[in-house]
Amino acid sequence: MTVEKNVSLKSYNTFGIDAKANRYINIKSIEDLKNVLKTEASYPLFVLGGGSNMLLTQDIKALVIHLNLKGISIVREDKDHVVLEAMAGENWHEFVLYCINNNYGGIENMSLIPGNIGTAPIQNIGAYGVELKDVFHSCKAINITTQEEVHFTKEDCKFDYRESVFKQNLRGKYIITSVCLKLTKHNHKLSLDYGAIKDELEKLKVVNPTIKDISNAVISIRQSKLPDPAKIGNSGSFFKNPVISVSEFKKLQMDFPNAPHYVISESQVKVPAGWLIETAGFKGKRFGDYGVHNKQALVLVNYGNALGKDIYNLAQLIQQTILRIFNIKIETEVNII
Repeated sequence: MTVEKNVSLKSYNTFGIDAKANRYINIKSIEDLKNVLKTEASYPLFVLGGGSNMLLTQDIKALVIHLNLKGISIVREDKDHVVLEAMAGENWHEFVLYCINNNYGGIENMSLIPGNIGTAPIQNIGAYGVELKDVFHSCKAINITTQEEVHFTKEDCKFDYRESVFKQNLRGKYIITSVCLKLTKHNHKLSLDYGAIKDELEKLKVVNPTIKDISNAVISIRQSKLPDPAKIGNSGSFFKNPVISVSEFKKLQMDFPNAPHYVISESQVKVPAGWLIETAGFKGKRFGDYGVHNKQALVLVNYGNALGKDIYNLAQLIQQTILRIFNIKIETEVNII
């Protein structure tokens, strides 16, 4: 283990922001992680995974712990299900493909979500009608203060829409080292509720879809709408889809009769943030080296050498405009650092 100084994080965050780490260390084992937490206890810490869900607005004046724990293993299985444990440093999409290649179903709708396994529970990642909590079994994490390894069940994690206990009460107190998911081995429960998937399957002339077909459809949809971070800096969806009351939605419909929505419950409705942003006129707007993607209004982009502060200021402008026009608050999905 070697602590490096004044390291650029540009290649370690999908926005491609050239922020610097005061100190940086690459961690490849749990033992090394525990040792660093013990020896660097007096120094501020910043845990870095895949760098896909954050916007760096400043240099990191802390020890950046880059978590690169690798490995996938079977914890247990029966004739119907398998419980897989994946280490925190495994790439999420590569893990999805691994599962599909082994005919393990349940996460195919979440294909091509950027980032690593370790951050998936923090955000309760999800896409096209499926969330991590739907297949989550448990995770292991290290207590930053005591270096004790703790086992968290699904109930312990208190999952909600893009939320978990790790973003709330336990924020900054634990480092997730591995995640266990319970997946199906056959008779997969396919989630086709989102129209975009059905439409894409029809285009592909798929009548009886497999989990691989669904994954391919999702990949095709995402690639048609979302820019590749290797070409244009971005962090995927920057904002959460707001959930409002039915009465609030009826007020919205008075001015916008065709407003798209998804019924969450008898009292709540989810409105696509992308539609709000596009309707407000931001889709495709560019401000020098940064802006809003021209194919998906949910995505803020770095076209070259934008500063994190520039993108953050744009995000605030969008939030203020949405509130003024629609009287709806939209929250960032991306963590602002």
